[in-house]
Amino acid sequence: MTNDPSRLLLVASNRGPVSYGRGEDGSLTATRGGGGMVSGLTSGLAAAAADGGVLWLCTALSDTDREAARTGVRAAGAPGEADVRMLEIPPEVFDAAYNGIANSVLWFIHHLLFDTPNRPSFDAEFRRDWAAYRAYNQAFAAALAEECVAGTRVLIQDYHLALAPRLLRDRHPAARIAHFEHTPWAPPEYYRMLPDDVATAILDGMLGADHVGFLAERWAEAFLDCCEAVLGARVIRGAEVGRVNYRGRISEVAVHPLGVDARALRERAAEADVRAAADALAGLAVGGRQLIVRVDRTEPSKNVVRGLAAYRELLEARPEWRGRVTHLAFAYPSRSGLPEYQAYTARVHELAKEINAEFATADWTPLILDVKDDYPRSLAACGVADVLLVNPIRDGMNLVAEEGPILSERGCALVLSREAGAAALIGKGALIVNPYDVTATAQALHAGLSMPAWERRRRSAEISGLAAARAPRRWLAEQVEALS
Repeated sequence: MTNDPSRLLLVASNRGPVSYGRGEDGSLTATRGGGGMVSGLTSGLAAAAADGGVLWLCTALSDTDREAARTGVRAAGAPGEADVRMLEIPPEVFDAAYNGIANSVLWFIHHLLFDTPNRPSFDAEFRRDWAAYRAYNQAFAAALAEECVAGTRVLIQDYHLALAPRLLRDRHPAARIAHFEHTPWAPPEYYRMLPDDVATAILDGMLGADHVGFLAERWAEAFLDCCEAVLGARVIRGAEVGRVNYRGRISEVAVHPLGVDARALRERAAEADVRAAADALAGLAVGGRQLIVRVDRTEPSKNVVRGLAAYRELLEARPEWRGRVTHLAFAYPSRSGLPEYQAYTARVHELAKEINAEFATADWTPLILDVKDDYPRSLAACGVADVLLVNPIRDGMNLVAEEGPILSERGCALVLSREAGAAALIGKGALIVNPYDVTATAQALHAGLSMPAWERRRRSAEISGLAAARAPRRWLAEQVEALS
């Protein structure tokens, strides 16, 4: 890492790129890992790490993480990787901020998921959770301020930390701050379900940044609309970027689609564990049987239930596919502590059983539902898919839609929801569907299964090229460059 602190790049996110465990000698040992957002950041940070160094601030999520945070242990990154500092947030504060506000309110707002006759209801419990969310963001802002000097570049990630840019700006006016939102953004009429002071605080918090980034133009436009409607801010719209003039500062609003590091993904798919999984899955495609694949978390926004319903309608309306297609649905557990997710997961399992009970024969299982989180097997499934189904109700981007065609060994047809941010980037090569229209989705599955092999290869190649052109290195470099 450079000795010039003004060249340091700070990254802040809820989840970080490492977790701590115990070594054989009882010492704390850091292990690299993380989800999709973390993976995207990690693969894009090499240039910044080589230039001036990267320090990544994140939440301590386990007991060993909290011990590392409490004792000041930092994970030192290898060349081209970030150093990591974990923050010890009191468990009750973290739970209220993360589950009570970020996942139960903000996620539902931006994905338009509320059952509005019943939820949300902003009562005294919500206010306690909101106080915790503010405290959580204040902890990050204070820690970032400790690491800042004049001109330090700071990248603050996602809806968990929407207040942090303004809180950091108040502490360190000379910092150069970017905030990136990995989810969709709600239109004003839906966003205004939030209490007025909360709706204002979130927008004001994000506008503490010099640069506010989104994955798709429609999400950036919705944010600008909210700034006008809720804050009364002056908004200037341009071809590629907008600007918001608020509280005497101008914040730039831009679109940075996130693609895939195609080379690294293919190299990972060539490893032995993925190849072994692919060999096992190949047995499902005996006798020319085709595979419809989906890889998702089991959560309402991913629309797994309507996807299964579309597959059932395909088998009902097109009996010629019975025995000639198998649907391999990976639906991994997600946020299982939330009641809405528990109920949704139960419905997924119930519908899967109904489909198999209705259509299975002695030598054919129409649907295989797998809920065990198995990354190598997921990569293998994408590689052998004939049709890939990605039908979210609403999604900031959706990298599976990009990864599947890149991994496809013989070309696959992609059935893609128009409500995924990825549709703006790769939609020309996909079969685009309305995620609420089960019949249209069933028809798209039929079109994908019926598509000639040469057409699948052509479409997969087109999607792969578009996704690879927006690799994480470029996505991150654009945001860093915006701060210069």
